[in-house]
Amino acid sequence: MINKLAAKIRQTNAPICVGLDPMLSYIPDHILKKAYGEFGETLEGAAQAVWQYNKAIIDAVFDLIPSVKPQIAMYEQFGIPGLEIFQKTVDYCHQKDLVVIGDVKRGDIGSTSSAYATGHLGKIQVGSSSYSLFDEDFCTVNPYLGTDGVKPFLDVCSQEKKGIFVLVKTSNPSSGEFQDRLIDGKPLYEWVGEKVNEWSNSCMGDSYSYVGAVVGATYPKQGEILRKIMPKSFILVPGYGAQGGKGADLVHFFNEDGLGAVVNSSRGIIAAYKQEKYAKFGPENFADASRAAVVDMIADIDGALKAAK
Repeated sequence: MINKLAAKIRQTNAPICVGLDPMLSYIPDHILKKAYGEFGETLEGAAQAVWQYNKAIIDAVFDLIPSVKPQIAMYEQFGIPGLEIFQKTVDYCHQKDLVVIGDVKRGDIGSTSSAYATGHLGKIQVGSSSYSLFDEDFCTVNPYLGTDGVKPFLDVCSQEKKGIFVLVKTSNPSSGEFQDRLIDGKPLYEWVGEKVNEWSNSCMGDSYSYVGAVVGATYPKQGEILRKIMPKSFILVPGYGAQGGKGADLVHFFNEDGLGAVVNSSRGIIAAYKQEKYAKFGPENFADASRAAVVDMIADIDGALKAAK
């Protein structure tokens, strides 16, 4: 799947990922009213509103982008109806030939970690039959428990030719409370990056590993360091747009081949119509505003990469 992600980035010239992280506060009133009219002000009604919102955005942007990243918590908050919409969203994105990165941040040990890996990337054996479940192409993994927590994902990645993005240096302001702590003279994020590089060598695609890393756009200097530590790993870069990251911050996240990173924007795209820049579209045309935001994001990153050459 890492080969497909690289190929689609080259095809679209868009090293970006749209974060499908819906909140009810993002969804225009006309969608909410229709869903509540049919299902009531219930979890099912909320989930249906999320689905209609997601579908409209996917339809508006799928031809411009290589990948999407649904954040499972935004669906879990609506219980089983929300999880059903998570699955429906993943399936629909696959129908549109998009690479799906499940932002699930799983991390445990032993059979629990194996179960997470099976549920999101692998297949479950039930008697003589096997079933793919959520069936994302990649998922995010928390490395805090060490190799015991990551190896079950590596095993499934090797079997299924899928991938993971390991949390290395996250975009949130308090990430440094742990990730920047010095251990034997180096910050923890460098030690984690070195471990990711070690894991990456065991799971290679054509040019890049199935094992990638999450490094926030809000920390460009750390991104430059980690790019060198993990030369064969794609970097998933959150924090663009709403969290303050911009194209000029990101040039060192990429390799000389123009690949090696995929930049995520969530509410900056899916709730673009709420921004002054895209307010002209209005709530009725929210998906068109999302498309315009994608076009602008692609231009911003492309311009920054060209200026850096």
